Amino acid sequence: MTNSTTVTMKGNPLTLIGNMPKSGDTAPDAEVLNNDLAPVKLSSFRGKTCILTSVPSLDTPVCDIETRRFNTEAAGLGSDVVILTISMDLPFAQKRWCGAAGIQNVITLSDHRTAAFGKAYGVLIQELRLLARSVMVIDRNGVIRYAELVKEIAEEPNYGAALAAVKSLTVS
Repeated sequence: MTNSTTVTMKGNPLTLIGNMPKSGDTAPDAEVLNNDLAPVKLSSFRGKTCILTSVPSLDTPVCDIETRRFNTEAAGLGSDVVILTISMDLPFAQKRWCGAAGIQNVITLSDHRTAAFGKAYGVLIQELRLLARSVMVIDRNGVIRYAELVKEIAEEPNYGAALAAVKSLTVS
């Protein structure tokens, strides 16, 4: 099911499949693959605050910058926060990229097999079978507290707003 929401890539409109959940919605569950090809359900991260990002491909400049930035930010967020980055990249490519980039604080997950995440979160680009750039903050109970769909996928997300949402959930 396509929706009326579009994103652009260098100004060219692209169609998204599904509907992106909004702040206040329960985060949909989806099964993706970790870097060892093992299935992972997003619900397995309940109990922690999650920064959930989707990117078109880790092998592109903006996705590289974004994932490195969240990796650096993770160091100051504490052990109750997990950062997940999901793309359509093959798990082997994700593992290789993380090793080369020194990424240790972000968990990369692949949606390449079934696009279950992309469809459930409304970020699957119909024309490219890639994921649009988005950032969501999900609280410990699985409720979305912040959601951003980056309209131009060649641009970076609003890091400040996402990190402020995380900090508002982790203040004791």
